Amino acid sequence: MDFDDTPELAGFRAEVRAFLDEHAVLRRGDDSDWSRHGASTDEEVAAEYRRRCREWQQLLHRKGWAGITWPATFGGRGGTPAQQVVFNQELANYDATSGFITAAQALVGPTLMRHGSPEQQARYLGPLLSGDEWWCQLFSEPGAGSDLAALSTRAVLSPGTGPDGTDEWVVDGQKVWTSNAQYADFGILIARSDPDVPKHEGLTFFILDMRSDGIDVRPLVQAQGVAHFNEVFLTGVRIPAANVVGEVGDGWRVARTTLRSESSMISGAGQATPFTAVLDLVRRRGLADDQVVRQRLAGVYTDELVLRWMGWRTQTAVMQGRLDLALHGSLLKNCFTRSFRRKVALAVDVEGAEGMLWDDAEGRGFWQYQFLNQFASRIGGGTDEVHRNNLAEQVLGLPREPGTDRDVPWSQTKRA
Repeated sequence: MDFDDTPELAGFRAEVRAFLDEHAVLRRGDDSDWSRHGASTDEEVAAEYRRRCREWQQLLHRKGWAGITWPATFGGRGGTPAQQVVFNQELANYDATSGFITAAQALVGPTLMRHGSPEQQARYLGPLLSGDEWWCQLFSEPGAGSDLAALSTRAVLSPGTGPDGTDEWVVDGQKVWTSNAQYADFGILIARSDPDVPKHEGLTFFILDMRSDGIDVRPLVQAQGVAHFNEVFLTGVRIPAANVVGEVGDGWRVARTTLRSESSMISGAGQATPFTAVLDLVRRRGLADDQVVRQRLAGVYTDELVLRWMGWRTQTAVMQGRLDLALHGSLLKNCFTRSFRRKVALAVDVEGAEGMLWDDAEGRGFWQYQFLNQFASRIGGGTDEVHRNNLAEQVLGLPREPGTDRDVPWSQTKRA
């Protein structure tokens, strides 16, 4: 397969570089890059990072670079997946990022474009794309992680209790590992609306205003000292019936669109830690001629190339209808987590004894943070093992993992 740019992509790449040269500066690979401060444990620095992420996304939106693959009817550029890959490749060289806004767009955008009502699309997609409104994902629960369909958060219809006699849903339950819930304006929520049918059939997908009464967001402090994740407790939260996405009881089908996008989105993460960042660290440490380090650098570089080429290959296959997007996400996510793991391990090893420190390490513990952060990537969006199961069952044709509750009403299943 030829991975060189076509003439059309080469022209697009030049256009991207011209835009980035005008509005951003090249990464320096050290702590002076603001785009790497999403890992900061200093709240003032982290707040500045979020502000600049929003400003960058708003600039992209004004200049026509937001939503490259979004249809023009939804405010996007109407481009191809290959153009998005090219843009991401070039952006990785510059000190600029939209941070978690990009992740929220990847999760929420395709879901609303495919399943949302025209009113929902008109209300939410524009501010999502511009970065004016932030979103979070309320899926996982203490008893429903890899087996998400086992979730127990309940949604009960309350007819005629909303404004002007409209229907509402009353939601009670707990969500966990919710990224950036403390900053979100809205959330996508999946809850059980019918407990007397099998677990995949009794779910409904909602848009939740995070300013609603009855929502309690509690930070989960990670080993790095930051609270990227949260617990979210929902007590008698009222959601207008107009905020149901898709059909009542069809939430699993809607959620699968989000989950497919999530694994692909995670595989495109790591912009703060490209190969060049590790290479710059090696050079600053005077180890560029060390044979063992050079060999490991070659491995990290190869991983990055394989990930890029795998992206091209699978995106092409998806566009041609030869590969399901869920499998595409599983392939890329596992390639990414392997690459990320080897990259951050090399960086910490190169720091030597300093690698055992935290704030006193280079970049105020940047690489130490990234080393610990690898585990979030390997668990979030489905563990590496779950994605290997997907590939084993759907590509290799191996027997499906046994399950005893697929056709049993959820109310009759055993739960922790």
